[in-house]
Amino acid sequence: MSNHRHDTDALLFELISSDSEKAFEEIYNRYWASLYSNAFKRIKDPEAAREIVQDVFTELWIHRHDRKVHTSPGAYLHTAVRYRTLNQIQKEWVRSQYYAEVRLTPVAGQNSTEDAIFLKELSERLEKLISALPPQCRRIFELSRMEYKNNREIAAELNISEKTVENHLTKALRLLRQNLRNLVSVLLLLLLG
Repeated sequence: MSNHRHDTDALLFELISSDSEKAFEEIYNRYWASLYSNAFKRIKDPEAAREIVQDVFTELWIHRHDRKVHTSPGAYLHTAVRYRTLNQIQKEWVRSQYYAEVRLTPVAGQNSTEDAIFLKELSERLEKLISALPPQCRRIFELSRMEYKNNREIAAELNISEKTVENHLTKALRLLRQNLRNLVSVLLLLLLG
């Protein structure tokens, strides 16, 4: 059993790519606290921060044979955590925007049947709006919001840049937000009128 405490990060990453669990454990022990601190500072949620760091290490191990690190291993890990954290923040923002759009204050005399009809109509319209997005934009949106993939994973799967992924997501979210705002207004008028 070899001790890797004095090995460089670069050597540890090489050993990890050769299936060394001890090297992986050493990298994990070296970086877990700082990566967690980095994630927690941005999202202020201890459970989500732990999950982000665990996901980064899990992905490091799963892709140990094909992952090539062109920066320092520490910078690579911190960048991976930063991207995952920003992705988490973006997902939470989108989720909160979506709920803010569809949340309605109860109206006197409104019953659960009307609520069910409204929500069904809203859901159908949302599906139509998503299917009306340009094909590439729709595919990227679905990978991000329905399959919960991050921008890097989407870029790799579709063989495009992360910036292109980001641009398509921004476009999709802008279009959906505009149309949802209009849709909620129209449906409210129909229900209340």
